Amino acid sequence: MSDTPAPKTPYRVLARKYRPRDFSDLIGQEPMVRTLKNAFAAGRIAQAWMLTGVRGVGKTTTARILARALNYRTDTVDQPQIDLAEMGEHCAAIMEGRHVDVIEMDAASHTGIDDIREIIEQVRYRPVSARYKVYIIDEVHMLSTQAFNGLLKTLEEPPEHVKFIFATTEIRKVPITVLSRCQRFDLRRIETAELVQHLRKIANLETVDADEQALAMIARAAEGSVRDSLSILDQAIAHGSGAVGAEAVRSMLGLADRARVIDLFEHLMAGRISEALDEFRNQYDVGADPAVVLTDLADFTHLVTRLRFVPEAAENDPSLTPDERERGLAFAKQLPVKVLSRTWQMLLKGIPEAELSSRPVAAAEMVLIRLAHAATLPTLDEALKALDDAPAGEPSRPALSGGNGAPASGNGNGAHAVARPAAPVSAPPRTSAPTASGGHGAQAMRLVSSEPEPVRHEAPPQPAPEPALPSVPVNSMQDLSDLADKNRDPLMKVNIRKCVRPVSIEPGKLAVSLTEDAPRTLLGDLSRKLMDWTGSRWIVSLSRDPGGATLEEIDNERRESAVADASRDPDVAAILAAFPGAKIIDVRLAETGEDADIDDEVFDPSAIPVDPDEADDL
Repeated sequence: MSDTPAPKTPYRVLARKYRPRDFSDLIGQEPMVRTLKNAFAAGRIAQAWMLTGVRGVGKTTTARILARALNYRTDTVDQPQIDLAEMGEHCAAIMEGRHVDVIEMDAASHTGIDDIREIIEQVRYRPVSARYKVYIIDEVHMLSTQAFNGLLKTLEEPPEHVKFIFATTEIRKVPITVLSRCQRFDLRRIETAELVQHLRKIANLETVDADEQALAMIARAAEGSVRDSLSILDQAIAHGSGAVGAEAVRSMLGLADRARVIDLFEHLMAGRISEALDEFRNQYDVGADPAVVLTDLADFTHLVTRLRFVPEAAENDPSLTPDERERGLAFAKQLPVKVLSRTWQMLLKGIPEAELSSRPVAAAEMVLIRLAHAATLPTLDEALKALDDAPAGEPSRPALSGGNGAPASGNGNGAHAVARPAAPVSAPPRTSAPTASGGHGAQAMRLVSSEPEPVRHEAPPQPAPEPALPSVPVNSMQDLSDLADKNRDPLMKVNIRKCVRPVSIEPGKLAVSLTEDAPRTLLGDLSRKLMDWTGSRWIVSLSRDPGGATLEEIDNERRESAVADASRDPDVAAILAAFPGAKIIDVRLAETGEDADIDDEVFDPSAIPVDPDEADDL
């Protein structure tokens, strides 16, 4: 007996070592397995299959198992078979990728028409030993247009002994002409709970001590990919010297503690900016990546929103920690959907900022500051309701104040605008309704005030003088349009005629509603223009009433009515009948007034068909 030690078997990574060898080993792909099983049982075996899905869900593995099923042969079975519990004559060679009749090709490195021409020339030859000659083309979307076109005829009418199996992660890049010749199977992402169970099974087979929280972290990081999860597990085993713990996985992946992410979320929703920044810095100091922290915040925001509508989801998801389950349900009951939706949108915008920034920590902190500030602001509906619920006589436009009650500076961009010279205020401003977080709410409410009411002042010793009436009378929208025309402001004239619907017009006061395409600054601009044109203060407010028709709508209605009246005139009707294709394009009245007669009808000469033989007569 030789004293030379036997060579050690080279180590195989977990993703290869535990690669599925038959359909029963595939996880999360039950619909595809059921379809193939029924097709094989009925003898309805397709000539080509297209497997699509994200990386690591088993496309290439499924292709090999399918090739094994097509060429399955044992001492007792000699037909295509889905039940592959017993190793067949060709199974080992096919699963190891070395069978002469199962040709695997990577389309990423064989993209040209010459590679496809080689396949076309070989398909006419029967398989050497197997039942079918199977071509497995991975990443098929990488083929060139000429290669796809060259494959079409063979793919549509292949020999009986040839089968094609395609795999791709970019199904949109595959021509529809190829897809129409294949049976398509979409391999799904693996659910986190199912992936955790699979990782637990692998850990037990490897006799590795792994806690549930660590496996849940790995499953979440894999994002539904079995291969990615096994690669991370392989790395975690090496990182933890044979054991997989939560802290080791968190440190290895740069993840934040899930409980601390929830603490950070709580600080943000309460508007505690200082505490939120301190918590973020503490997580960063222990190795958490700024972009990962924001991503975890987004995930928890989605979880809270989902639990608000599906509370039982907390009990059905084993990947959730007890903190996520209990505190997530509590937040779901407290936070309105609009706040959660706003937080989600801000995080979606902030995550790329942190990832692409040269200073990711500073970028993430700015995102957190925006989140904490926005969390204390009332939503638009809440602010409007607070205004509607204000007691009679209170000002409908709350003043802007800071968190300590001191007046703050700045101009509003609300629903109404007042243009007036600066004047001292005899009474300090105050808000018209309480908010959840003091000064921040007052600022938000100022941005959504609707109907303006006169600001109440303390009665002075002498009665306050009435505001001067406009020197130029404005009693209708037409007067307003004429005023813009007189002051040579064509843009404002167009906006007045197209976008403004009158509600009420009084000296110095104008209440209107706007069309959908009205400029956002139209009310403020109109208020300033009126002050410049008339020399007096104007209050232009946005009303909730629909208002009347715009000047442009009125003109169009009048024109359509005039054209209809003209077309009913006997003489005009006779002219239209004499010239087929002629139409009235304008009606001009000789004088203004209700009894005005039609002076002229203008016809479009190009609309009158002329016969060349009758041109001289005309």
